[in-house]
Amino acid sequence: MPQTPKIQKIAVYCASSTKIAPNYFSAAERLAEIFAENNIELIFGAGKMGLMGKLADTMVRLGGKMTGVIPEFMVSLQWHHPQCTELVITKDMAERKTTIWQRADALVALPGGIGTLDEISEVLSLKQLGQLSQPIVFVNTDGYYDGLIQLLHRFMDEKFMSPVFDKMFRVVSTPEEVLPAIAEQDGWSIDVAQKHTHI
Repeated sequence: MPQTPKIQKIAVYCASSTKIAPNYFSAAERLAEIFAENNIELIFGAGKMGLMGKLADTMVRLGGKMTGVIPEFMVSLQWHHPQCTELVITKDMAERKTTIWQRADALVALPGGIGTLDEISEVLSLKQLGQLSQPIVFVNTDGYYDGLIQLLHRFMDEKFMSPVFDKMFRVVSTPEEVLPAIAEQDGWSIDVAQKHTHI
């Protein structure tokens, strides 16, 4: 699959729960396979459980490269995956989130819980303010993110957010659509963001 040369590292936000349905694990595994096939480095929260663990295990199985970013308190609890190519230990969650998006060329959200919602909300807010420009993609497995996407569009419809911000992200249904969705996103400039922040 042809790729823009600059897309070499992709951050993935996703669940650490082990009790979610198998279809979510299948999507995470397939995304990791696509990364490995395309020599894309995974940037993630370094977890060894749930979808994070499935991503990491698949990257290890296929010889892919991955950087895990995790706060020191989680390392002390041994929540980190032991086979990260590189493990970056941060002082807290805030530093973890910043480190992840700063290291990535694109940002992808697989299904997740409140932690994933926190992470993806922060990068959307930062992109709206022109503080980051990376492509953002939601993998909407079996309609998981339908409610959130509907809420984002309500923000726009009711003028809490400019409709131009619909261009900040893409929504896809399958892992196979992620790389094309990243490639098709236009550059996002500070000028565009600041022009439309106050509508």
